[in-house]
Order: sequence, then C-alpha cells, then structure tokens
Amino acid sequence: MTITATARNSGNDKTVIDRLQALLEEDLTQVETLLAARAKSPVDIIPDLSGYIVSAGGKRLRPLITLAAAKAVGGTRHSTHALAAAVEFIHTATLLHDDVVDESDLRRGKPAAKSVWGNSASILVGDFLFARAFTLMVETGSLEILNILSNASSVIAEGEVRQLAAQGKLDLPTEDYLAIIEAKTAALFEAASRAGALSGGSEEHADALAAYGKNLGLAFQIVDDVLDYGGATSVIGKVVGDDFREGKITLPVIIARRRGRTEDHDFWERALDIEKQTDSDLARAIHLIRTTGAAEATITEAEAYANLAKSALKSLPESPWRDVLGDLADFTVKRAY
Repeated sequence: MTITATARNSGNDKTVIDRLQALLEEDLTQVETLLAARAKSPVDIIPDLSGYIVSAGGKRLRPLITLAAAKAVGGTRHSTHALAAAVEFIHTATLLHDDVVDESDLRRGKPAAKSVWGNSASILVGDFLFARAFTLMVETGSLEILNILSNASSVIAEGEVRQLAAQGKLDLPTEDYLAIIEAKTAALFEAASRAGALSGGSEEHADALAAYGKNLGLAFQIVDDVLDYGGATSVIGKVVGDDFREGKITLPVIIARRRGRTEDHDFWERALDIEKQTDSDLARAIHLIRTTGAAEATITEAEAYANLAKSALKSLPESPWRDVLGDLADFTVKRAY
C-alpha cells in the first residue's frame, strides 16, 4: 500500500462522482442556477470573488450527498435544491476563511481567492456567502433544517478554533484530533445528509443518513490528511505539505511520532515549529510517515469509518441511491492508494 499511487488511481474519483452527477443531472442544474443567482451583488468585488471560487466547482460533493440522501428516502423538490445550495455556500465560505487563517496559496489547483483579492475581501465575502446560505435555509420552509445547518455552522467554527489552538501540540491525543475533524469536516457531511433526508420527506431514516454522513466525513478528512504527505496537488486541490508547513498535528504525524525513535521525536518537535522548519524537512517527514507504517495505519483508520458509513445505509430501502452512497464511502478511502 502506498500513498504515492494516488494520481494514477484518481480515475476512481471520476467513476463514482460521474455516476452521482449523471443520476442527479437535473437537480444539479437547479442547484447551480441557485448558486449563480445568489452569489450576485451590486458590489462588484462580491460576485467577482464569490464567482471565482464557486465557479472553480470542485466536486460539489456535499450538495451531491444532500441530493442523494433525499433521493434515497423519498425524492427532491425545490426545498432540496435550496438546501443543497446552502450547504455548498457554507462549505465555500469556510474555504475562504480557512485560506486566510492557514495562509494557503492554492485552492482547488489555482491561486486562493485571498492571494488575488486579499485577506479582508476573502473574509467579508465569506461572511456574505454565509448570509446567503441562511437565506436559502429559510426558503426550505423547515425550522428543523434551519436548526440543523445553523448548528453545524457553529460546530465547524468551533472545530477550526480547536485546530488553531492545537497547532504545534505534539502530544495531541488521537481523541482530540478526531474531535477536531469531526467538528471542522464531518459536521457538515452529517448535517447535509440528515437535512437531505428530511427534505426528502423521511424522518424515519434521518438518523441513519446522519450517521452515514458523519462517518463519511471522518474518513474523508483522515484520507486528506495522509494525502498531504504524498498525494498529488491535482487530486487534493492544494499544495502537498501544506498541513506540515502550517504545523498542523494530524493523524499520520501522531502515529509516526508515537512509533518513531528518540531522534525522530526531536525532528518532529523542531520541524513542526514553523519558525524552525527548513526546506528539506517535508521530505524527511514523508519518509518517516512511510517507514513507520503511519500512512498505512492512518488509511486503516479511514477504512474503519468508511465501513461504519456503509453499515449505516443498511436500514435504507434498496435503491441505486443507497448503492452509490456506499460506493462513495469506498472511493473516499481508495483515493489514498
């Protein structure tokens, strides 16, 4: 098992995502129309900047999950499209804010918005998109959905603050790492899945889909964290080694440090101090993560959460939607091979 094979196998991404997009083509068209319309503003910099990052597209993974969850238990309607667009706006707003906090230069393979328009504009336009998301939530006509996504937005912010506070803490317990990624990543996957189920008319299956989304989000972030030490920029949409350069303590680092020799501990202590890093440190970090088996152990952890996500789907009625959501959980881990 290697993580450097990611670029060769990225076709798995296209297969699963293309299937979802083909199944949801008409619904996605409605969502894209909403995204374009609600990103408009008479203040020129707002549509310019928001259009720049929204049009970059990415995989639209979270809206796809929202729509597929609704389809799996009933069907989609206008409120589902508004919900899916709100989920994407929340995600996009967090990306704008994250790039400022993390000082990231790339987003989805091109210069981050803050590199083009500056930090202040990125933060303020992120706030604008959050506001647009809440307007769309109101349009769903469901106080329960509004409550789910508003709570998720708060949890995401808490997760980002927790991650910031944990930066450079080499003794970060695995439980604390998992709590951080559950908040900053899995919370929106979970909310999108639960709210999607409710918009599809099923309270009965909302808990199952919420469990699916939460575990899928955990697997997704764990794999992203190991890809940072060997994935291709074209796959993960950011510069390889960003987490390392920012001093983030992620699962592969936690495991590699735990398994390493005394001199390796000294290396991690110095290299994860962003004031003391050298240009050659990333290569050594990648070497240690591979030779200690930390990459494989991290991927095994992601597989466990992907399996929990698939298990949560068993209570849903059999359908192509249930099948493709299960395949998506498998793909989430296969990105790392």
